[in-house]
Amino acid sequence: MKTYLRILQYARPLANFLPQYLVYTVLGTFFGLANFTLIIPLLQVLFDKTDKVPQVAPTHLPAFHFGLDWIKDTFNYFFAGMLAAQGKLGALAFVCVIVVVSVMLSNLFRYLSLRLLATVRARVIRNLRRALYHRIVELQLGYFSGERKGDLLSRFTSDVQEVETSVVNTMTAVIQEPFKIVAFFALLFYISVPLTLFTLILLPLSGGAIAGVAKRLRRQAEISQSTLGSMMSVIDETLGGIRVIKAFNAQGYIKGKFEEQNDNYARTSRRIDNTRDLASPFSEFAGVSVVAGLLYYGGTLILGGHSSLTGETFIGYVVLFSQVLTPAKALSGSFGNIQRGLVAGERVLRIIDTEPTVRDRPGALVLPPFAREIELRDVQFSYGDTPVLYDLNLTIKKGQMVALVGPSGGGKSTVADLLPRFYDASGGQLLIDGHDVRACTIHSVRDQMGIVTQESILFNDTIFNNIRFNTEATEAEVIEAAKIANAHEFIVASPDGYQTMIGDRGGRLSGGQRQRLSIARAILRNPPILILDEATSALDTESEKLVQEALQRLMAARTSLVIAHRLSTVQHADEIIVLQHGRIVERGTHDELLRRPNGVYQRLSSLQTNAALV
Repeated sequence: MKTYLRILQYARPLANFLPQYLVYTVLGTFFGLANFTLIIPLLQVLFDKTDKVPQVAPTHLPAFHFGLDWIKDTFNYFFAGMLAAQGKLGALAFVCVIVVVSVMLSNLFRYLSLRLLATVRARVIRNLRRALYHRIVELQLGYFSGERKGDLLSRFTSDVQEVETSVVNTMTAVIQEPFKIVAFFALLFYISVPLTLFTLILLPLSGGAIAGVAKRLRRQAEISQSTLGSMMSVIDETLGGIRVIKAFNAQGYIKGKFEEQNDNYARTSRRIDNTRDLASPFSEFAGVSVVAGLLYYGGTLILGGHSSLTGETFIGYVVLFSQVLTPAKALSGSFGNIQRGLVAGERVLRIIDTEPTVRDRPGALVLPPFAREIELRDVQFSYGDTPVLYDLNLTIKKGQMVALVGPSGGGKSTVADLLPRFYDASGGQLLIDGHDVRACTIHSVRDQMGIVTQESILFNDTIFNNIRFNTEATEAEVIEAAKIANAHEFIVASPDGYQTMIGDRGGRLSGGQRQRLSIARAILRNPPILILDEATSALDTESEKLVQEALQRLMAARTSLVIAHRLSTVQHADEIIVLQHGRIVERGTHDELLRRPNGVYQRLSSLQTNAALV
């Protein structure tokens, strides 16, 4: 219930629709009740029992007062008048016209309520998906390393769709049907208290069994949604790694993984459908059994002369009670259907409730423009319980180029991730001009940095929009940035020039072309601090030369932190920091480190030189 109410909160403000919806529900239920209550006077005419009507009909139009008696007396007043003026056929026509008008009004208000709920449904799903997307964007990078992308995608697609299908679409049943049941039972109590009490004894028996079915559905739905997330992960891995799959002739292997998850999902879905489909026939069987018991009990009361009910009133009572089963059945069916949606809703809300670990502190400052230096003071960092950096001390003066080198796993990329606050240090301080970056707003810190990574992150858009990304740059500025990045020539040679679509993740471009677009994007941003993370390691010699030239232009008059495996790319760095096992083991210029006997840098340089000669 808590999850259901939280989902409905995404329809706020409720005042925009709830009062209007309740009015439509009350009026629709009222005229719906009238449809079946009018069966009693209809049967009186058909069974020739109209002689009793003038005896109970008032002689003048009753004054309005809230209650069933006023409705009954008013109807009897007009019915008796029509009977006296037009006879039985006129009274029959009168009742038939009232039934038609009542049915029309009942369905009109039902349509209006459904139309209103359609707006609410769209609002709930829009706001829920928006909240999920905003939270995903806000979460720290570390969150995504522990989650499967396919499972996250299933939250946006199948889980949100399941919420719409199973939860929001049942709002009519959850809100309207209980009101109908209460209204029907109020009228049934008005007609006969003993018969209604008898039905209240029988109904909970069937309700308990239906509740058991709903509980079983919830357990199965949890398994189903988890299995779907696993299957989506396999699909995502297949699309992302299709080149490797084909290269290793692994189609059979990856198909087997998919088939396993697909079969699991089909199996759990079939169990859910079987259990859910059981609820409807079972509730119908239980309802008919209750009606049969009611017929027998009511028949014994009338035949034994122990009740004041007439035959036509008893038939009308049975017809009215049979209509209680319709909303009751809809309500029980909704509780069955809703379980899968509640599980999906919990999966979505679990992400929405996840608080980012990297966030602005209360009263965070805006970082002033970079002016002097970046300092890492006794910086420590751990991924969970695994230490990565130990008491790192480093100062980068404005305008300097500092390179981080060393064996893989030494913590180079972690240092680069701490600077723009992709992660926050576990200990120590990272200062920019004396300001602790954790005390500054994330936006102001990242606004002063440009990042070019080994993997060029591009979007399925035009070349122009990828370079102009999140800026207000003019066309001339975009072209100038492309020229500086050695990208202008291949861009103008593309089919549509700067308006050429580059495909998913820039798949229509070569690695060197993608990297030069990334550099052009960084140039256009014109950041005072530049972070280069293995920007040329994945390129061929010709592409590397073009990219390296572009990087030299990009780093001119900027403070740069460069991570590199190829030592030849950082020979001109003002200082080279050698990281090993999370600690600084050597530091100095290229020439100084080469002269250090048996040093880590000297060994790495020798290995790369020998590899190049081979």
